[in-house]
Amino acid sequence: MALEKITMPQLGESVTEGTVSNWLVKVGEEVNKYDPIAEVLTDKVNAEVPSSFTGEIKELVVKEGETIAVGEVMCTIEVEEMNKKSTQQAIAEEEIPEIKNESNQESMKKRYSPAVLRLAQENDIDLEQITGSGKGGRITRKDVEKVIQNGGLPQMGHVSQPKSTITSAPLNTSTNLKINEGDIEIPVTGIRKTIAQNMVRSKHEIPHAWMTIEVDVTELVSYRNKIKGDFQDKEGFKLTYFPFFVKAVSEALKKFPQVNSTWQNDKIIQRKDINLSIAVAVEDQLFVPVIKNADEKSIKGIAKDIHDLATKARNHSLSVKDLEGGTFTINNTGIFGSIHSMGIINHPQAAILQVESIVKRPVIINNMFAARDIVNLCLSLDHRILDGLVCGRFLAFIKERLENMNEDNINIY
Repeated sequence: MALEKITMPQLGESVTEGTVSNWLVKVGEEVNKYDPIAEVLTDKVNAEVPSSFTGEIKELVVKEGETIAVGEVMCTIEVEEMNKKSTQQAIAEEEIPEIKNESNQESMKKRYSPAVLRLAQENDIDLEQITGSGKGGRITRKDVEKVIQNGGLPQMGHVSQPKSTITSAPLNTSTNLKINEGDIEIPVTGIRKTIAQNMVRSKHEIPHAWMTIEVDVTELVSYRNKIKGDFQDKEGFKLTYFPFFVKAVSEALKKFPQVNSTWQNDKIIQRKDINLSIAVAVEDQLFVPVIKNADEKSIKGIAKDIHDLATKARNHSLSVKDLEGGTFTINNTGIFGSIHSMGIINHPQAAILQVESIVKRPVIINNMFAARDIVNLCLSLDHRILDGLVCGRFLAFIKERLENMNEDNINIY
């Protein structure tokens, strides 16, 4: 028999860590290779982690609610010698060269993960003064957290063991907050913790700026109300206003590709594909699935994608592919009755657009008052990548497109 380790897999591009929300196995339980053993939350997906081996679970190293980095040990399993090599290990042996000398060891030590770099920068810690506990001396997130809990790097270069282990980057909260009688303490765990960390990262790294415009969508409202009944009878799902806005945004991104960009290591990456992230809330969970190649789809095609992704989110069946690759986010805050909001950018994208509630407002036309359907579009932008000129033109294009959406100018198929 041999004792093997099952580690945290990478559940999507740019994912560096995950939170074990629920163990599906117990110590002493027999599992087969590929059986699900745990549910894991990341900032992109809620997924099941399969076993890499067939054998008996010996130890659950990570507690429920604990966050660990990709590659760290989740649990151990006892397997027969002949079955101990997993697919994961075989791939690792082919792709990762063995560390044989000091120069390779030193190279491994300086390969810092994004989570380690972020923690070190936020807490003014010199990583070269930390002794890593990872493979080849690599510094892990837990190594940095131990230093933070001890109040920083000690003067003599020795890091003593803390009494307890921090399992995730600390949020900016007050430790002296008085809890009064009747107050309820709610632990920040699971998806809420992941959302909080991602929002802090976005606000910390991205210099936000904002712009808002008013759009007269009276003709669009009239057109949609005229065809919505026949559409639902024919297609089997509702035609909301949101697909029209997604269509206009996708066309604007094609005309202004600067907005369809990301910031990466002092470079701006202008994305070719227009993949629109949309926010879907399910009870207390928030998912951001992606409409792929939105500029190539009709309004009906976009509406079907929105319907299918929302259904998957409600059924907890979103896959990694459903949530990866987003280049721009459009958020339908209008469903809550919001008329003005400033969204936090979905890191590492360059902007997010909030589509607010459509409301009746008095508007002066030809020196006379008229009741019109008006909607606010609120854009949050990364000021490293974008400025007011291009974003003003971007919003003006969307405004013109939406104000001319009627039965004479648009075909939903």
